[in-house]
Amino acid sequence: MNNRFYGTGVALVTPFDKLGNIDYTGLKQLLLSTARKGADYYVVQGTTGESATTSATEKRDLLEFVKINNEDQLPIVYGIGGNHTAEVLKNIENSALDDTDALLSVSPYYNKPSQEGIYQHFIKIADKSPIPIILYNVPGRTASNITADTTLRLAEHANIIGIKEASGDLVQAMHIAKHMPEGFQLISGDDLLTLPLMSIGATGIISVLGNAFAHLFKTITDSAKIGDHDSARKATFELLAINPLMYAESNPVGVKYVLKLQGICEEHVRLPLMPASPQLRGKIAEALDRMSVHEGR
Repeated sequence: MNNRFYGTGVALVTPFDKLGNIDYTGLKQLLLSTARKGADYYVVQGTTGESATTSATEKRDLLEFVKINNEDQLPIVYGIGGNHTAEVLKNIENSALDDTDALLSVSPYYNKPSQEGIYQHFIKIADKSPIPIILYNVPGRTASNITADTTLRLAEHANIIGIKEASGDLVQAMHIAKHMPEGFQLISGDDLLTLPLMSIGATGIISVLGNAFAHLFKTITDSAKIGDHDSARKATFELLAINPLMYAESNPVGVKYVLKLQGICEEHVRLPLMPASPQLRGKIAEALDRMSVHEGR
């Protein structure tokens, strides 16, 4: 089993048709496109996949579809998390995790547990899971932060192999990088911070914009790995204008509109999200026009 995740992980969107059903034709096109552009692994049913509004049956079917249509046999990470520890454990038990390489598990949201509560939550998950765990720290969505100290405590568990760090706190990331045990992986959860985090020891990115521009992230991660920071900087700077637009009306609204313009899938999202407003569409189109490496499929 591959339990090492280097380079560019694409946090796959879930394409929908105009009736709100999963568009598997669009998803297959997305898999082919990202693989061709250099994705190193897939993340299924993370935040970008609108996991908050997909049913248990849809989650199961999406994972199976990605497994079957994973022509390059890229590693697969599957999102199972929540704020009810017992329910998360039940979801793990009821999931078909064969040919799945790791779980991405978000820190508990809404109920705002203490650091000890966060620690115990993930220890229970790590003890239960038959495959390795990647922690997911995203305080902007969970309203609580996994501190560096808590991350490092959890890193001692043999079944916790890394963290997707999306706090935006570079000092916190530095503390993790300095003290993490050998084999533990620090993974960027912010597209624009990929290069800065790799400079202190991160192994890559789990990316939103990787759905559309996996080739740019491949350049960033591969170049950073060999110390070609000039190439990595140039690729990063290509994303400066478009990146904030991906979050202006909440992820994945922006990136789905980019994918529509690239002819990969439609832009439909599920309520309470709404498709990109006319104002946002205009800004995204303008930003794409300025990108020297913009391409379709």
